[in-house]
Amino acid sequence: MLYEKYLSVIDRQSQDICALADAIWDNAEVMYHEYESAQLLSEKLEQEGFTVVRGVANIPTAFTATFGSGKPHFGILAEYDGLDGMSQEACVAEKHPIPGKNTCHGCGHNLFGAGSLGAALAVKAYIEATGKGAITLFGCPAEEGGGGKVFMARDGVFDGIDAIVSWHPERMYMVRTRPALANVLVNYTFEGIAAHAGAAPHKGRSALDAVELMNVGTNFLREHMELTSRIHYAILDTGGTAPNMVQSHAVVQYLIRAVDSEAVRELHARVDRIAKGAAMMTDTEVNIQVLKAYSNLITIPTLQAVANEAMHDIPLPVPTPEDIAYGSALQATMQLTKAEAAQPMYADKVLDPAPPVAHGGSTDTADVSWVCPTVQMHIGNWVVGTPGHSWQSTSQSKSDYAKRAMLYASKAVAGTILRLMDNPDALAQAKQEHAERIGDGYICPLPEDAKPLL
Repeated sequence: MLYEKYLSVIDRQSQDICALADAIWDNAEVMYHEYESAQLLSEKLEQEGFTVVRGVANIPTAFTATFGSGKPHFGILAEYDGLDGMSQEACVAEKHPIPGKNTCHGCGHNLFGAGSLGAALAVKAYIEATGKGAITLFGCPAEEGGGGKVFMARDGVFDGIDAIVSWHPERMYMVRTRPALANVLVNYTFEGIAAHAGAAPHKGRSALDAVELMNVGTNFLREHMELTSRIHYAILDTGGTAPNMVQSHAVVQYLIRAVDSEAVRELHARVDRIAKGAAMMTDTEVNIQVLKAYSNLITIPTLQAVANEAMHDIPLPVPTPEDIAYGSALQATMQLTKAEAAQPMYADKVLDPAPPVAHGGSTDTADVSWVCPTVQMHIGNWVVGTPGHSWQSTSQSKSDYAKRAMLYASKAVAGTILRLMDNPDALAQAKQEHAERIGDGYICPLPEDAKPLL
């Protein structure tokens, strides 16, 4: 295994890294409230000699941790926010919510945060031995719905980084090649006039009618937009529960996705016009508030090739009989496809990067990818067939196998960076590819007055 001298730091620190992952799982915190999780990670990094800056981009739970100086300067992303509504006991193969606990790690960000820290420790060892360059771990809050990295990118937090290497818990081992859609999250708040629906309906102006008409209008729009675009909505406030009242207030939230930021802006404008039309039809007023927005993901083939080489060089974790018994019981609770049922329970090989295929999801890492060359890896922490954001993924994210796969991720991320440290030509090629793809450069999709949902 190449760079074993430096990657072995992860083995020596494995108990501390796994304990961090467990502590973050135990104290799961929702977006922008990850105070304890950010503190656990930043304190450990300070103890290891990193210079930590807290509260970057005016976000209390965002931080940077840097070791070394000069060029090349690489970055590692760390996430650590949990999910509401994911209450689940760890390491059990049946749905079992924890009484009194609503927030848990249904996306494995406890692993993401701790595993990224492990990678930073290995790169630090290389810098100490060679005197080359610098490494920064970026503590990124609020991936789940808050778009923390977009606000960080807007504030220049990632400026000056030569390349960023990242990963995420998944069901397979593979460098990510699939794109991610740009999006915008918008609240449409309608204000009308309350009235008694029986005695004086003519005096009322229904905000709820406006929401319903907007939703109908948007449903007709779906026939006349690109197949790659997506529009999702949720009614947040119906204005009350009394049917004999005209509701004077109602709120609907829309998530609008498209292939890039320009396409999102065009589709968003069309939805805005539908909202304004609904307000005109009901004689109400509408307030439009953008809460967050993501760019589309920029992928860099050279970085993918280097990451793929690193992943193939590192031995995968081998499931124990206990892992297999637990995984088998979990898979019995899932609706596996024929293809999934034919695969090994735990992914047993690194897949070569697949040709990019259409994907309906989005990530705030996309905005980082516009600022500097970025690569992501899928790591098989969960058994094949595990749904994301589920009680099954929550249960597994504290399991022994998941943590061994996390340590593999630490080595894969570090191994990619060390290869780039020793191959300036590959780094230069990655930066050239990035420059060609971003054109005139990064334009933050957020309105200037948008603020994190603290």
